[in-house]
Amino acid sequence: MAAEGKVTGQSQEQFLLLAKAARGAALASLIHQVLEAPGIYVFGELLDMPAVRELADSEFSPVFRLLTIFAYGTYADYLAEAANLPPLTEAQKNKLRHLSVVTLAAKIKCIPYSVLLEQLQLKNVRQLEDLVIEAVYADVLRGSLDQRNQRLEVDYSIGRDIRREELSTITRTLQEWCQGCEVVLSGIEEQVSRANQHKEQQLALKQQIESEVSGCSREQPVPLTLKQLEQVPCGCYSLAEERHCLFPRLRGSAKIWSKSN
Repeated sequence: MAAEGKVTGQSQEQFLLLAKAARGAALASLIHQVLEAPGIYVFGELLDMPAVRELADSEFSPVFRLLTIFAYGTYADYLAEAANLPPLTEAQKNKLRHLSVVTLAAKIKCIPYSVLLEQLQLKNVRQLEDLVIEAVYADVLRGSLDQRNQRLEVDYSIGRDIRREELSTITRTLQEWCQGCEVVLSGIEEQVSRANQHKEQQLALKQQIESEVSGCSREQPVPLTLKQLEQVPCGCYSLAEERHCLFPRLRGSAKIWSKSN
């Protein structure tokens, strides 16, 4: 059967097409190939196939359980059930370890080497760093190895498959996030409204001040010239001096400025 052939290197879509026609031992063999194939780190579509789910109640149930561990679990989960599961190839071990790092990265962004060594069951830091570099090249995660502080700093990691029972929790989290966004948006709109009101008040105040200044400029009297000042009667001189203050040294009548004198 075509599904029994070696298909390593083909895309995930091709594996899914082959899985539709495979049954029993052929399907179990295909699943092993999917778990070993480079570049495939999500298995939800394969798990949802009726033929694959039928394996859970057949003699190939260990293969189905292994597939669920790759979809949702970690390398530590596999080790806990290793006695009842098929053995892993080196490629499968590394892939499951990559997925285990992704699971840890979803919880903490700076993962100590000690935690990684324990969870991945690696012997030394050299093996750990080689594994992380391999995961980076596979585009499973992005980050940096902090050798001085002995930790992995994760900037990005892929998403893993989601269990059906987790959908309600995710939905609730998204609803809470949307509500939080609405509160923030409402606060921003309120601040914008206040800023606009303040701007309008300042513009109105500016216009009022400019209007008052303009009014004062129109009402300001024009200073008298010397000739006009000569014509001011003696009794009114003090008033003219007080209003215009043009000639503070004048103390007598305006006649002293007459040409006839």
